[in-house]
Amino acid sequence: MSVDEDDAIESLERLGLTSYEGKVFIALHKLGTGTARDVSRVTDVPRSQVYSVTESLEDRGLVEVQQSSPIQYRAVSIDEARSTLRERFEHESERAFDYVETVRDEFGPDQEEEQEDIWMVRGQDRIADRAADLIRRAERSVLFAARSPELVGEDIDTALRERADDGLAVVVFSEDPAVRALYDDHDAIRAIEPATDHRVNDEHTGRALLGDDDILLLSVLGNDEELPGINRETAFWSARTGFAEVLVQLVETTISPGDR
Repeated sequence: MSVDEDDAIESLERLGLTSYEGKVFIALHKLGTGTARDVSRVTDVPRSQVYSVTESLEDRGLVEVQQSSPIQYRAVSIDEARSTLRERFEHESERAFDYVETVRDEFGPDQEEEQEDIWMVRGQDRIADRAADLIRRAERSVLFAARSPELVGEDIDTALRERADDGLAVVVFSEDPAVRALYDDHDAIRAIEPATDHRVNDEHTGRALLGDDDILLLSVLGNDEELPGINRETAFWSARTGFAEVLVQLVETTISPGDR
């Protein structure tokens, strides 16, 4: 993937740096070592702002300062910067989610209350994450269907194998022999082909998941008009709800008894 400087600065901003900090950090990697004048010359950061920006970057552990006349600056190595930003991100994430967890436990709805919820999720990676999570929630059985190996992926594959190893009845259902072949090495996972009257060639069919009698995920693929040839995936899912029970029963009626 090609990344230009503007993209890199935007990514650094998402990691917590300001636009000026990102520009100065990149400029110092171009220069190796430089003064405020040097940095200002290769960026659009005013020289008067370079001093405060480099001070902030020094506090973040991303820039080193030489107390000479004039003052010289240099950025830390790429590996050191990557490690520093990763640690900072993980620390801030932990603080934020610890608080969210506390709020949920203190103020959240009664977890025993039945919620008849159907949720939507978009994007192949997010759907894969949700499917893997639902597979791990199952307690007795899992049926997973996919039109191609790309819609299985590492996370789902790992979750299916884990649940089969735990003793659950796991079935992989696909018209594509490449999908079924993924489980030739696992005796506890049944990989089966649908009956010939199934709509296996429907280009909008994505993946499906049935867990126990009340976990369901179904996805469809749609062509992205702005990105021809690339499929955009949308799914809905429900778990441990009356809706899920009814929908699981409806989906099961489309599967012949010999497929189960």
